[in-house]
Amino acid sequence: MTESDRRSAQRAAIELSVEYKRLNTFFADYTRNISKGGTFIRTDRPLAIGTEFVFALSIRNLAEPLRLRGRVKWIVMPAEATETAPAGMGIEFQYTNDAERAATESVVEQLMMSELGETLASKLLGRRLGDGSR
Repeated sequence: MTESDRRSAQRAAIELSVEYKRLNTFFADYTRNISKGGTFIRTDRPLAIGTEFVFALSIRNLAEPLRLRGRVKWIVMPAEATETAPAGMGIEFQYTNDAERAATESVVEQLMMSELGETLASKLLGRRLGDGSR
Protein backbone atom coordinates (compact mmCIF):
# COMPACT_ATOMS: atom_id res chain seq x y z
CA MET A 1 0.00 0.00 0.00
CA THR A 2 1.45 3.37 -0.97
CA GLU A 3 1.49 6.42 1.30
CA SER A 4 -1.26 8.10 -0.74
CA ASP A 5 -3.46 4.97 -0.46
CA ARG A 6 -3.30 5.19 3.34
CA ARG A 7 -4.64 8.71 3.80
CA SER A 8 -8.23 9.91 3.84
CA ALA A 9 -7.56 13.58 2.93
CA GLN A 10 -5.27 15.30 0.43
CA ARG A 11 -2.03 16.32 2.07
CA ALA A 12 0.17 19.32 1.41
CA ALA A 13 3.95 18.89 1.36
CA ILE A 14 4.69 21.25 4.26
CA GLU A 15 7.58 20.71 6.65
CA LEU A 16 6.91 21.69 10.26
CA SER A 17 8.87 21.09 13.43
CA VAL A 18 7.11 18.55 15.65
CA GLU A 19 7.92 17.68 19.25
CA TYR A 20 6.53 14.83 21.33
CA LYS A 21 7.38 12.70 24.34
CA ARG A 22 6.86 9.00 24.77
CA LEU A 23 7.85 6.94 27.81
CA ASN A 24 9.99 9.77 29.23
CA THR A 25 11.88 10.20 25.95
CA PHE A 26 11.67 13.54 24.13
CA PHE A 27 11.56 13.52 20.31
CA ALA A 28 12.03 16.40 17.87
CA ASP A 29 11.31 15.56 14.24
CA TYR A 30 9.69 17.14 11.18
CA THR A 31 6.48 16.57 9.30
CA ARG A 32 6.66 15.60 5.65
CA ASN A 33 3.11 16.64 4.87
CA ILE A 34 -0.14 17.61 6.56
CA SER A 35 -3.89 17.53 5.91
CA LYS A 36 -7.01 18.32 7.89
CA GLY A 37 -7.05 14.67 9.00
CA GLY A 38 -3.44 13.98 9.89
CA THR A 39 0.25 14.27 9.16
CA PHE A 40 3.31 12.20 8.35
CA ILE A 41 6.20 12.54 10.80
CA ARG A 42 9.62 11.67 9.42
CA THR A 43 11.53 9.68 12.02
CA ASP A 44 13.87 6.72 12.27
CA ARG A 45 12.08 5.80 15.52
CA PRO A 46 8.39 5.38 14.64
CA LEU A 47 6.02 4.57 17.47
CA ALA A 48 3.99 1.37 17.31
CA ILE A 49 0.81 1.31 15.22
CA GLY A 50 -2.14 2.25 17.42
CA THR A 51 -0.07 4.38 19.81
CA GLU A 52 -1.90 7.52 20.92
CA PHE A 53 0.19 10.53 21.93
CA VAL A 54 0.20 14.31 22.22
CA PHE A 55 2.47 16.34 19.97
CA ALA A 56 3.20 19.99 19.24
CA LEU A 57 3.52 21.48 15.75
CA SER A 58 5.45 24.74 15.40
CA ILE A 59 3.55 26.80 12.84
CA ARG A 60 4.74 30.14 11.55
CA ASN A 61 2.42 33.00 12.51
CA LEU A 62 1.22 31.17 15.65
CA ALA A 63 2.65 32.45 18.93
CA GLU A 64 2.41 29.00 20.54
CA PRO A 65 2.84 25.54 19.01
CA LEU A 66 -0.38 23.77 18.03
CA ARG A 67 -0.90 20.91 20.50
CA LEU A 68 -2.74 17.92 19.04
CA ARG A 69 -3.60 14.35 19.94
CA GLY A 70 -2.92 11.70 17.35
CA ARG A 71 -2.84 7.97 16.75
CA VAL A 72 -0.23 6.13 14.70
CA LYS A 73 -2.07 4.60 11.73
CA TRP A 74 0.89 3.20 9.78
CA ILE A 75 4.67 3.19 9.84
CA VAL A 76 7.65 2.87 7.51
CA MET A 77 10.64 1.36 9.30
CA PRO A 78 14.12 2.63 8.35
CA ALA A 79 14.97 -0.71 6.70
CA GLU A 80 11.88 -0.37 4.45
CA ALA A 81 12.36 3.32 3.61
CA THR A 82 12.92 4.57 0.07
CA GLU A 83 13.48 8.01 -1.41
CA THR A 84 9.75 8.40 -2.05
CA ALA A 85 8.63 6.65 1.16
CA PRO A 86 10.93 7.80 3.97
CA ALA A 87 11.03 6.28 7.44
CA GLY A 88 8.34 7.62 9.72
CA MET A 89 4.74 7.33 10.81
CA GLY A 90 1.35 8.35 9.49
CA ILE A 91 -0.64 10.10 12.20
CA GLU A 92 -4.42 10.49 12.34
CA PHE A 93 -5.54 13.50 14.39
CA GLN A 94 -7.80 12.63 17.36
CA TYR A 95 -10.39 15.06 18.74
CA THR A 96 -12.48 15.20 21.90
CA ASN A 97 -15.30 17.18 20.24
CA ASP A 98 -16.45 18.86 17.02
CA ALA A 99 -15.27 22.31 18.13
CA GLU A 100 -11.72 20.99 18.57
CA ARG A 101 -11.89 19.38 15.12
CA ALA A 102 -13.16 22.59 13.50
CA ALA A 103 -10.47 24.71 15.17
CA THR A 104 -7.68 22.36 14.02
CA GLU A 105 -9.07 22.12 10.49
CA SER A 106 -9.20 25.91 10.31
CA VAL A 107 -5.54 26.22 11.34
CA VAL A 108 -4.50 23.58 8.78
CA GLU A 109 -6.49 25.31 6.03
CA GLN A 110 -4.87 28.67 6.86
CA LEU A 111 -1.45 27.01 6.90
CA MET A 112 -2.06 25.45 3.48
CA MET A 113 -3.22 28.80 2.06
CA SER A 114 -0.18 30.68 3.39
CA GLU A 115 2.40 28.03 2.44
CA LEU A 116 1.01 26.85 -0.91
CA GLY A 117 -1.03 29.77 -2.19
CA GLU A 118 -4.77 29.93 -2.69
CA THR A 119 -4.89 28.06 -6.02
CA LEU A 120 -3.05 24.91 -4.93
CA ALA A 121 -4.51 24.91 -1.42
CA SER A 122 -8.05 25.19 -2.79
CA LYS A 123 -7.38 22.27 -5.13
CA LEU A 124 -6.07 20.11 -2.27
CA LEU A 125 -8.97 21.11 -0.04
CA GLY A 126 -11.44 20.19 -2.79
CA ARG A 127 -13.09 23.53 -3.27
CA ARG A 128 -13.30 26.31 -5.81
CA LEU A 129 -11.43 29.57 -5.31
CA GLY A 130 -13.48 31.92 -3.17
CA ASP A 131 -15.68 29.05 -1.93
CA GLY A 132 -15.74 29.11 1.86
CA SER A 133 -17.08 25.55 2.21
CA ARG A 134 -14.95 22.90 3.87
